[in-house]
Amino acid sequence: MQILYYSFFYQSYCMKHSLLFYLVVLLGGFMASPAAGQAPDPIKFGKIDEADLKEQGFVADSASEAVILCDYGQSRFITDHEGFKLVFDRVMRIKILKKSGYDWATRSISLYHKDSREERLANLRGFTYNLVNGQVVKEKLASTSIFKEKSTANTNIQKFTMPNVRVGSVIEFAYSITSEFLFNFQDWQFQHSIPVRWSEYRVAMPEYFDYKIQMRGYKPLDVREQSVTRTGFGVYGDMNSVAGSSSNAGTITANVTNNRWAMKNVPAFREEPYMTASENFISSIDFELAGYQFPQEGYHPVADTWNKIDKDLLADEQFGTQLKPNTFLKEQLAAALAKATDPAAKIAAVHELVRTSLKYNGSDRIYATSTLRKALDQHSGNAADVNLLFVALLRDAGFQANPVLLSTRENGWVNVSGQPLLSKFNYVVAHIALPDGKEMLADATEEFVPCGVLPTRCLNGQGHLIMPDVAQSRWVDLKPAQRFVDYRMVQLTLDERGGWTGKVHQEHGGYTGVYTREKLQKEGEKKFMEKLASNHEGWNIAKYAFTQRSALQNPLGLDYEFVSPGAEAPATTLYLNPVRHFGDDKNPFVHEDRLFPVDFGAPIDETIIININIPSGYDVDELPKALVLDLPNDGGRYMYSVQPNASSLQVTSRLSLRKAVYSAAEYGSLREFYARLIAKQAEQIVLKKKS
Repeated sequence: MQILYYSFFYQSYCMKHSLLFYLVVLLGGFMASPAAGQAPDPIKFGKIDEADLKEQGFVADSASEAVILCDYGQSRFITDHEGFKLVFDRVMRIKILKKSGYDWATRSISLYHKDSREERLANLRGFTYNLVNGQVVKEKLASTSIFKEKSTANTNIQKFTMPNVRVGSVIEFAYSITSEFLFNFQDWQFQHSIPVRWSEYRVAMPEYFDYKIQMRGYKPLDVREQSVTRTGFGVYGDMNSVAGSSSNAGTITANVTNNRWAMKNVPAFREEPYMTASENFISSIDFELAGYQFPQEGYHPVADTWNKIDKDLLADEQFGTQLKPNTFLKEQLAAALAKATDPAAKIAAVHELVRTSLKYNGSDRIYATSTLRKALDQHSGNAADVNLLFVALLRDAGFQANPVLLSTRENGWVNVSGQPLLSKFNYVVAHIALPDGKEMLADATEEFVPCGVLPTRCLNGQGHLIMPDVAQSRWVDLKPAQRFVDYRMVQLTLDERGGWTGKVHQEHGGYTGVYTREKLQKEGEKKFMEKLASNHEGWNIAKYAFTQRSALQNPLGLDYEFVSPGAEAPATTLYLNPVRHFGDDKNPFVHEDRLFPVDFGAPIDETIIININIPSGYDVDELPKALVLDLPNDGGRYMYSVQPNASSLQVTSRLSLRKAVYSAAEYGSLREFYARLIAKQAEQIVLKKKS
């Protein structure tokens, strides 16, 4: 049988090695034909509805800066003398509603390239439409407004800016991308930061390719159609040798699955407090090439197994080979270990040595920049440089330490049950097997994160532990080892004019201690205290002192004294609301509903105890009632009480959120919990002068 061989490189954006394999292809020219009864295109480039240029009809979108009127894309396969290629066509039309929406008139198109091959952009065109004196005036996208930028080593960005954009303009553009990188199938995003009137994506998928399709987001599809058509293919070679060929000479037919997905009236995606990467929740469709199969050929997976990926990583010069025994920092390591008496202390000593020897430059990668030796010489490196060095030195110190791949919170979730994809990871930390059978996850990138604690950016689902025997590699939970802890003990003395003098003792522990130490390091003590005083009207902080600044395992302490003057004359009635000076006064959850989880990163404990000395000659007239709030399923508790004494009051406010993550179903309870908490803290204590 005469056959043609086509080849393409299956490359991941973050991989350092190309995985070359060959497709045995029986097809020459692919002739795509529309499915029978296929719906008409939702948009025709260059044919605008004049009603879209008028303001009426956009009242519902008045809060948005712009609205996507239609976003229409199609992906299909073609073949030429080089093999299979992907063609992606797109037409997009946007209405500008406010000046802040002008940014939508500048668009970017990502184009992948590798070696001498690259994705090709073609037929880029566009118009800006304006209504002038009742007439539609359109202006063409000029070639001088199109330019290319380099984004990454393998990605170029084609940018263009639409002309003469003003409030009320409608812009539209269209383009095609031809790609021989079959792994880089165009994903589709239905939801954006502005409303979308209509979004539609069509995909014609020949039976020879197996793509895993993942739907993200919480808005259901309004259109989900699928049909199968028999499609003609041109054939090279002896037709009699083509299995199952019953078509006319020079062609065979194959099944093509035609998918049509659409959403209408998609609300703008809104950022919410305490959420991970927005891409986890935005309504979209992702594609991953899993394998291929041609006539008379078996199924050929293209995605590696984790065992294969792990072996390749351990052999990689910018990953596994960096973990081999080395001589750098040998004397410093020996000196640090000599001072430690137990395993925990020895691990902490290695952790400190790495932190002080190699500074994290803020770049998150899974591969070392070049070599750990070079990074040490430069005293700067990315996350992999730092934590691969940490693993290597732990091994030199006699510990069983291994790297863990993960995706940071801003990088998105990893689908642990999906096909192995190294490109989903952007970070590496250390896993240490402890002598007592327990285990520890640790990171040495941050100056103020203690040993055995992961930075909050790493608290994102699960990570992949790579063992020397790759058969033992596994997933590990990226759970927080500490909480957000805030404790305040306050002594207040109130005078008859409503003025205060006070002494405050604060302890910032766990992740709160990390953040506060970072802020203190950045601002310095003086500026830190000036900002604290500025958050309280009339406060003058006379003296202050920080404690435990370098003892990372202990809470950061702060003691200060302040004075806050009252009115010019004594008052017959004094209104007190002391908790508001030391706690939150706004509910972070303002929206009635939420479709995705609330992710704090770690549990939260906040305690405020305020002792108030009442001026002589005043009696307590009103006190807030005690309150105990519980979240369902033991999710948390809030307690508030005011205890009167002979000449003083003690106000106690305690918040405990026992979970790091609350589901969307729990959002309503959490929002109400915070609303009642804030309302209780707003209740006033009333003192009246004795008659």
